[in-house]
Amino acid sequence: MFQFQNIKEYQSQLFTNKSSCHEAVLSYLQLINENKHLNAFVEVYAEESIQKAAELDAKRKTGIPPGKMHGVIVAIKDVICYKNHKVSAASEILKGFNSLYSATAIERLLSEDAIIIGNCNCDEFAMGSSNENSAYGPVLNALDETKVPGGSSGGSAVAVQAGLCMVSLGSDTGGSVRQPADFCGIIGFKPGYGTISRHGLIAYASSFDQIGIFGNTIEDISLVLEIIKGEDEYDSTICTIPQKNYEKKSTFKIACFTDALNHHSLDGEIKSEINGVIESLKNDGHTVEMVNFDLLDYVVPTYYVLTTAEASSNLSRYDGVRYGYRKIPGSAELTKFYTETRTSGFGDEVKRRIMLGTFVLSAGFYDAYFTKAQQVRRLLAEHTAKLFDDYNAMILPTVPATAFKIGDNSEDPVAVYLADIYTVYANLVGIPAISIPLFKHTNGLPFGLQIMTNKYNELPLLDIATTLIQKYKRY
Repeated sequence: MFQFQNIKEYQSQLFTNKSSCHEAVLSYLQLINENKHLNAFVEVYAEESIQKAAELDAKRKTGIPPGKMHGVIVAIKDVICYKNHKVSAASEILKGFNSLYSATAIERLLSEDAIIIGNCNCDEFAMGSSNENSAYGPVLNALDETKVPGGSSGGSAVAVQAGLCMVSLGSDTGGSVRQPADFCGIIGFKPGYGTISRHGLIAYASSFDQIGIFGNTIEDISLVLEIIKGEDEYDSTICTIPQKNYEKKSTFKIACFTDALNHHSLDGEIKSEINGVIESLKNDGHTVEMVNFDLLDYVVPTYYVLTTAEASSNLSRYDGVRYGYRKIPGSAELTKFYTETRTSGFGDEVKRRIMLGTFVLSAGFYDAYFTKAQQVRRLLAEHTAKLFDDYNAMILPTVPATAFKIGDNSEDPVAVYLADIYTVYANLVGIPAISIPLFKHTNGLPFGLQIMTNKYNELPLLDIATTLIQKYKRY
């Protein structure tokens, strides 16, 4: 039976005729079918994947140079547009909608001979940390099916975790790639803002959103990043600054927030293991210094004020008039038509965030909340820039605790919001971040470590992550 280790080895098997794309696709389709109960996929492109595999197998025989992603089987989150395929953001409001174009990231993968095998379940409009807020029902964690896989990109994470694809794409607005990667025991990478085009990514909060990558090895994630990053005429926020050549370092200077490791929400075992890594890094010649960061308790409220404000604006377009779901005939009185459609089309969490965003943008509270949050965001960015004058990277926990049981936090959304304390920071200041799986808790569940570097320093980030996985992984 086909087995996958990494992309390099897989492609070596293809080019030496020891395997084929057809064999790989059939194997993955069988596994997806056997694991339907995990609810990781919204739709599987079975016939299309088989046909694409046959085309690629034939292409290798012609001598035409293969693409860098030749035969690589990829799953995508149900917020990333793929032309003539359904995209719904796991919401009733977009039920039955077919995308009219492909995201830039998808076009670049396909141009390099990737195979898109299906789109994955997620929290509705990427709003959530458990993948329970989906019109298609919750995704199950393959390691313990009573536990959540994390969110909002839970389906994309489980697709990699359970071996249902080789790599997958998610989106990360405040930790939606890194947190599920941590819960699932895989690697989750969020690039810096402007590194990967957002063209074709359904917007939650436009100044925070980024397409992210799930994989089992840093090499695989690096390859996907190489393919999908870069300038795009359709995204005015993309970085146009030429990337500096990166020289690998033998030692690093790393900062760790004292306030993060001593935070009352952090599980004691996670704290202990991270402290152990810090000591090991020091013993191996790296510099690790504890620094004070007294703004930590402001990052979650700042994040939720700003993202919900942007969401209330972005989601105003879903009104039932132009496309997607509509509750009552268009001949109804307009206000009633909008109200009925949006009330029944959006789930509870999305409605909660739209209302919160509308509130913080309202005339009487704009300065008290939105303006103040923007000021805090600026302070965070300035503080971060100063830190990276002295350090190559920062390390933090990814999450305060391991995966929780399905339904545990369904009645307390604030508890879920507060659990984002370690991940939203990177989105607020636009820096790249990665969660790497290093440990196993005594409860049997995995957890990892989060690494962050300065803007446009994705290559140093991946280099440091490689070092830590090679030397300190115990999971």
